[in-house]
Amino acid sequence: MKKLSALLIWALITVLTALNSLQAAAVWQTWQVQQASITNQHVDDYYRQPIRLSDQQAARIGRLIWQNESGGKIEGLTAWNEGEEFASLGIGHFIWYPTGKTGPFVETFPELLNFMRLQGTRLPGFLVRANGCPWPDRQTFMRAFSGPLMTELRRFLAQTINHQVRFAAIRLEKALPQMLSHSSGNDRTLIIKNFYRVAGEPDGFYALMDYVNFKGEGASPAERYRGHGWGLLQVLRGMGDGAPLQEFSQSAIRVLTRRVTNSPPERNEKRWLAGWTKRCQTYSRSQN
Repeated sequence: MKKLSALLIWALITVLTALNSLQAAAVWQTWQVQQASITNQHVDDYYRQPIRLSDQQAARIGRLIWQNESGGKIEGLTAWNEGEEFASLGIGHFIWYPTGKTGPFVETFPELLNFMRLQGTRLPGFLVRANGCPWPDRQTFMRAFSGPLMTELRRFLAQTINHQVRFAAIRLEKALPQMLSHSSGNDRTLIIKNFYRVAGEPDGFYALMDYVNFKGEGASPAERYRGHGWGLLQVLRGMGDGAPLQEFSQSAIRVLTRRVTNSPPERNEKRWLAGWTKRCQTYSRSQN
């Protein structure tokens, strides 16, 4: 009889333990669903709430990005770096490939022009007619640097800085869903968490907008050296749990150092690393 009672008690304990385990599993699954819902809600909220910049904020961020790209000089609004196959135009050095040519880097200047057109901005005639950068190579570009078309282009770009900043903000808005489409599970959660950690800082939007226009989203398979990208996605993945802007800055420097190490030797990208590093260091310093 005692033996039977003991068996009944053991069986009861086993059943209760199993029920508790099932209940715990159900609770865990419910929590995971809730977390996924919260994560999706963050993304959904981001779609619904575009980045809103006052004219003063746009001018300030524009000045900082322009300073980073070309020292805030009018002449720097039209550039074509040695060893590159495209012109770099505007405060964000938006890429424009010559007519009929493409390359591994995402072209952004035509998108900027289309954005301005939709905003009701009147474009110079030659930009309306252009199907690509009208200068076919760097040598031709530099010969035309002081000519009437290039002078008109610089004047136009200097007069539309706020539009360029707002275009940069829209690119940042689009960057998050692009990055998430290349992420899953814990990686997806990490990207969202770090994005909002940086965005929540006083100079967070400057850091995010500058970097995504500087080195892209990191979602394009073409923008890889030895399988490694160098865009915003890779920077957010590499952040630690310290102060958000400090972590963002340090991760950006590591990502760009890896890019240079993996780059084709003929591109000689190490010549740019010191400048890139200096630029990324501004993300963790207060910008006045």
